[in-house]
Amino acid sequence: MERTCFNTELSEKNVGQEVCLVGWVSKKRNLGSIVFIDLRDRSGIIQITVNEGVTIPDVRNEYVIQVKGKVSLKEKANPNLKTGMIEIIASEVNVINTAKTTPLIIADETDALEDTRLKYRYLDLRRPIMQKYMDVRHTIKMAVHEYLSKEHFIEVETPILTLSTPEGARDYLVPSRVHHGKFYALPQSPQIFKQLLMIGGFERYYQIARCFRDEDLRADRQPDFTQIDIETSFLDQNQFLTMMEGLIKEIFARTINYEVKLPLRRLTYKEAMDNYGSDKPDTRFDIKLHDVKAIFAKSEFGGFKDVETIKAIVVPGVSASTSRKVIDELTLEAKKFGLGGLSVIKVENNEFSGSFVKFLSEDEKAALRSDLAIKDNDLLIIAAGKYNRVCPLLGALRLRYGRELGLIKPGTFDLLWVVDFPLFERDVENGQITSTHHPFTRPRDEDLKYLDSDPTKILSYAYDIVINGYEAGGGSLRIYNQDVQKKIFQVLGLSDEDIKRKFGFFVDAFQYGTPPHAGMAFGLDRLTMILGGTDNIRDVIAFPKNLNAVCPMSGAPNIVDQAQLDDLGIAVTDWEK
Repeated sequence: MERTCFNTELSEKNVGQEVCLVGWVSKKRNLGSIVFIDLRDRSGIIQITVNEGVTIPDVRNEYVIQVKGKVSLKEKANPNLKTGMIEIIASEVNVINTAKTTPLIIADETDALEDTRLKYRYLDLRRPIMQKYMDVRHTIKMAVHEYLSKEHFIEVETPILTLSTPEGARDYLVPSRVHHGKFYALPQSPQIFKQLLMIGGFERYYQIARCFRDEDLRADRQPDFTQIDIETSFLDQNQFLTMMEGLIKEIFARTINYEVKLPLRRLTYKEAMDNYGSDKPDTRFDIKLHDVKAIFAKSEFGGFKDVETIKAIVVPGVSASTSRKVIDELTLEAKKFGLGGLSVIKVENNEFSGSFVKFLSEDEKAALRSDLAIKDNDLLIIAAGKYNRVCPLLGALRLRYGRELGLIKPGTFDLLWVVDFPLFERDVENGQITSTHHPFTRPRDEDLKYLDSDPTKILSYAYDIVINGYEAGGGSLRIYNQDVQKKIFQVLGLSDEDIKRKFGFFVDAFQYGTPPHAGMAFGLDRLTMILGGTDNIRDVIAFPKNLNAVCPMSGAPNIVDQAQLDDLGIAVTDWEK
């Protein structure tokens, strides 16, 4: 008798039917005259009841077994199981394979540290919560395929072995065995190729693309990751964003049955930084940044003189619980952002207190109370210095307090676009001009006049979609005029020789009728993380790397045989034996 169905396909409608199920033993309880087995397959758990008189072999946790029996109603239902109304009265139990005692508990709540989970990932993946994450990932991909196909997109694969081009992060290099001393690069994204597909006349392309970036890791990054890559021709920014909103709406509906209200809000980059201190703001709670420079225009405090920016946030209801230690921690955080410190004011019994208060005039106190709507027991945090240091610091503190104070309602989703990014940014350390996104981002037409005089004033047709404070995707209208593209390269300090060597084939293609085009990429891993309800990107990738970019299961990266190195013409120095 072959397997008749998955566990959770059975319900009270199937009572009386003979079935054959297979799966893993999740739990076994032996009560002497009766044995209960929780049988787990990919779909979920069902209870197997083995009554007295039915002989069964030795069965332990994680054994793979086959069960034959009859579907029966339970005397007492289990509301925690999808199959909680029924059980299988076993007539036969066969062991397909045995298992050692596992080094982690196979359940939603496990006792294992992450390193153990990653080392035994094939066991970790048996946990129902991990299977749920993979189901969410799969459903997102299916929604993408169906929606984009209906919108006349075509899926095209682009090369994995390609040319090393500057795209913002370090490349992973692959040495050539045939051409010693020359290297392929793994793609940081399909950016150049998808633009070439537009020149090739495809008009609407997409791909579930593998991408590789050699950069420092964090909770929501991996060295190899997956993005939903999209490019279109002949659409303006509003048309393109509207189409992408439809895709997001479909993804949310299919995966978590959540209705996204359209159109999504749009914040300019400046609005996002001014009000939230971040270009990926979580606007689910109402702490905002306030510009208080005008209030302190006549201040005698030395830290406020001749500074670019003075901003503040008001944290509600924490003054009484803010100790000296907490204030020292806030000051240390400011120094991490390159600022000398913070001015912290506590409001106790409707009076300002703290070491900074002696620098405040009565007019300044009154203005702060009025403009910032300060209440008793609020905490006022003021930062002064360069705009691009003050805003991110207060944005980080805003997020910290939003989480600590429970200001974010669980299960809610906040989606918006951030638009009008600067085309260029100046490196804080060396002053060098770099692309905010990438060198193929189109400048706003009205700002082209600044290319020669002050490129940092130029805004771009770039956009990011932000979900709950995560950058879930981003893109831009692309440059399609070869003269503008060459000028952008020059602003970035690339010589004609550099342009030819790094982008020659791409620049050449612009001479043959390039259409106006636009695109973006959604981070599939981040989308899955958000919709799956976890804050760790490693949870939603089947076989991820840890924060050291190591796979504890396989041991990658690792040394290779000398013969392999000889084939590649490579000698390794400082080899760790």
